[in-house]
Amino acid sequence: MTPEEYVEEVLALVERIPSGRVMSYGAIADYLADRSGRSSARLVGSIMAKYGGPVPWHRVVNNAGRVVPGHELEAMARLIAEATPMRNGRVDMRHAAWSPDLAG
Repeated sequence: MTPEEYVEEVLALVERIPSGRVMSYGAIADYLADRSGRSSARLVGSIMAKYGGPVPWHRVVNNAGRVVPGHELEAMARLIAEATPMRNGRVDMRHAAWSPDLAG
C-alpha cells in the first residue's frame, strides 16, 4: 500500500465510525496494519491533522479518551451532541470505542 493509499484508508475508516462512537489513533493503526504494513498511532495522528478536516475527526481520540489537542472545545461539543458516552471529562472508552470488526 502506498503512502497515499494509506491516507485514503485512514480517512475512509474514520468516515465509517458511527455517531456516538470513537476509535483511538492506535486502534485505527492496528486495524489497518495487516493490509498496510504500518502500525503507528503517530502516523494516524499526522494524517488526521493534515487531511482530517472533511471527515468526523472528533471521533478519533487517544487511547485514554482525550480529544484532539487544540480543538478540545469543538470536539467535546460535537461528541456531547452525538451522545457519546463520557466519564470525568473524557470519552468513556469502555462504552464508546468502536471497531469495524464488531460492526453489525
